[in-house]
Amino acid sequence: MRGSFGEVEGIIGCDGIHELRGGGGADEGVGGGRVGLGEGDCKKTSHLWELEGARERLQLVKADLMEEGSFDEAVMGCKGVFHVASPVLKDHSDPKACYSCPYLWHVGILDPAIKGTLNVLRSCKKNQGLKRVVLTSSSSAVRIKEDIDPKVPLDETSWSSLELCERLQEAGYILLCPYNDFSLLSKLWYALAKILAEKEAWEFAKENNIDLVTVLPAFVIGPSLPCDLCLTASDVLGLLRGDNERFSLHGRMGYVHIDDVARCHILVYEDAKAHGRYLCSSPVLDNHELAGIIAKRYPSLPIPKRFIFLIALKIISNQDFKVVTI
Repeated sequence: MRGSFGEVEGIIGCDGIHELRGGGGADEGVGGGRVGLGEGDCKKTSHLWELEGARERLQLVKADLMEEGSFDEAVMGCKGVFHVASPVLKDHSDPKACYSCPYLWHVGILDPAIKGTLNVLRSCKKNQGLKRVVLTSSSSAVRIKEDIDPKVPLDETSWSSLELCERLQEAGYILLCPYNDFSLLSKLWYALAKILAEKEAWEFAKENNIDLVTVLPAFVIGPSLPCDLCLTASDVLGLLRGDNERFSLHGRMGYVHIDDVARCHILVYEDAKAHGRYLCSSPVLDNHELAGIIAKRYPSLPIPKRFIFLIALKIISNQDFKVVTI
């Protein structure tokens, strides 16, 4: 059996292929993969050819998330499709332009996430032999809510509040622009993109009778197969170097190892009973708890002991902004 991966931009897609390489699936054996690649992705995926069996079982196919029909070749003949790509703006030649022009965020994050997901699903619709589509969403599509009760766990029925995301986004422009903090604002747009993309995917799948399962990982940690660090890995590296600002908006978070995320994708594909949404997370920790664990294990590293949280109270509750150090 062959599985097709959407564009492999980051750590999850690459580790998923790493897990697939050995075969041994529950049914026919998930032993091969076909990958849709965007322009300029050859360098990003060159490490995949170093995996055991890649030369015999891995195929790379040119594709573009924003071009309808672009994934037809990658999807046709495959029984499983894993769409793991989601854009994140890592850098910009003029970060201030992003604050003054939200259009750049729409083009760079929202459009590829939403339209790209629908384009992949449109290609899946053409494959009559397709068994299942597994879409990588995010815990960001679940945990951004005002009415969270810490005593009640979030589950697959939970959805983040679009209204709150938009208000936090507005607060982000006001709070972060003076600091020229590009990465934190990017996270707010990423969350909004994940929510909208997953909602659109569920609507399309139901209308077109596509067997869709979504996986919602928490903050993904672990070794990175790609040479370039993803945004979350960069945040962790910053923490190890003593930078507390990169973690300032994470607060209390769920964490999960990349290998577990990759195996989760394969498991929900193989299990015929799997359906709906699956949250993929291990421990839930506050920043200071995480820092304490890391500092104890690596006492020689400058792990920060205090974190600065920017709380957008003016947008949320019509009060003044406050900067809280914990």
